[in-house]
Amino acid sequence: MKKILAILLAGMMTATALVGCGGGDSSSKADDSKSGNGSSNAAKIEGSIVDKAYFGDEGTDAKPITLKVWAPDAAVGLVKKQVESFKKAYPDIKFKKIDVVAQGESDAATQILNDASAAADVFSFPSDQLNKLIDAGVLAPVAKGFVDTVTSENSEDTIKSATALNKKTKEDTLYAYPETNDNGYFLVYDKSVVSADQAQTLEGVLEACKKAGKKFIFDAGDGFYACTFAFTGGVKIDGLESDGVTQKFVKYDEDEAVATLQAFAKLIKKYKGTFTSLNVKNVASGFKNGTAGAGVDGSWDTKVNKEALGDNFGAAKLPTIKVGDKDKQLFSMFGYKYIGVNGSSQFPNAAQIFALYLTGEDCQQQRTEELGWGPSNLNVQKSDLVTKSEVLNAISEQAKNACVQVNIASTFWTPMGNLGNKLVADDCKPDDAAAMKKLLQDTIANVRDEG
Repeated sequence: MKKILAILLAGMMTATALVGCGGGDSSSKADDSKSGNGSSNAAKIEGSIVDKAYFGDEGTDAKPITLKVWAPDAAVGLVKKQVESFKKAYPDIKFKKIDVVAQGESDAATQILNDASAAADVFSFPSDQLNKLIDAGVLAPVAKGFVDTVTSENSEDTIKSATALNKKTKEDTLYAYPETNDNGYFLVYDKSVVSADQAQTLEGVLEACKKAGKKFIFDAGDGFYACTFAFTGGVKIDGLESDGVTQKFVKYDEDEAVATLQAFAKLIKKYKGTFTSLNVKNVASGFKNGTAGAGVDGSWDTKVNKEALGDNFGAAKLPTIKVGDKDKQLFSMFGYKYIGVNGSSQFPNAAQIFALYLTGEDCQQQRTEELGWGPSNLNVQKSDLVTKSEVLNAISEQAKNACVQVNIASTFWTPMGNLGNKLVADDCKPDDAAAMKKLLQDTIANVRDEG
């Protein structure tokens, strides 16, 4: 009788905690629930460890767990160690294997949409890919029993950006586990080349690098970074139009935007050979081989940049640029990173439990310690690791001058990258206001797919 009651209890706990875990047809379980994201489905969780009953029939001798995990290159080694810690936390659960595979976060959605059944069970992705994954029906919502824990432990903005209307239930639903609160870029510089004062202005950075015979590296051909040219001029995005597809822009002064593009083009032309458009990975390698004096990079490369520069490592928000007689703060893109669960996973319970573990306080602290990533976890955010971090403070300051990377049209990135490429091209004529105006208008039209 005791065994029977134990089995029944375990089954009830699993059903309660993981209702709504699956994607596709399995998400209908969440549709039948009247409790939404409420506490009535709260799981028994200590830290990021849950009662083993939530694995259900997964992790038994008959069904040992197999998971594939996608992680960015810089995090693969750490995630592998976290996998081993996860296994040790559940000694009574049978694991066949958990493979950690390098996969760029920016390509995660594309790879999953190509073949969800062959993709990772658990994966990392940036905030702008959320709606694409939801619309395709490949992303399993956060297990309802875990929602309260995830919501209470992470910053409000990361929760808000991962919440969307469930078209079936007509309820707001949390679709992913917050992983970082730092998906933006900032100025990284060699303190022996660029002073703290010079780092405040783009003119100062470029002059210092030129004097030292070093490069300033900015990935002008990548829309994620190149949107800075337009954003700084006031051409900022504001989600999607009512059709849910077309990029929406705030109202802006076209003359001001054109003048700002001209100011960028003039500096690029003046400091030709110093201002260098290269893939962001070249920032760290440039520091290492002594060819770079400064660059624009993100916290994901903090470890390698610090290793390359040592005591000369410097970080600051993006600088200003002089437009006419005004110093304008460079405006950027800023977002968050999440851990998602594939709705096609053959081990949906284990995938949800592992996603919760990876985004728990301990794992987020490890990523901050070893990789320099900015945590979404509220407790880790209060630690000295964050409050005394030159990098994370720079990101926090820059986030005040950024568009949030949510609800980005798929047509946004390429035209912005093309804008950057044309500004750095040898045949660009900064004094030709008419040509610059046409370049701006064509860019906006292409983003809105009106071309």
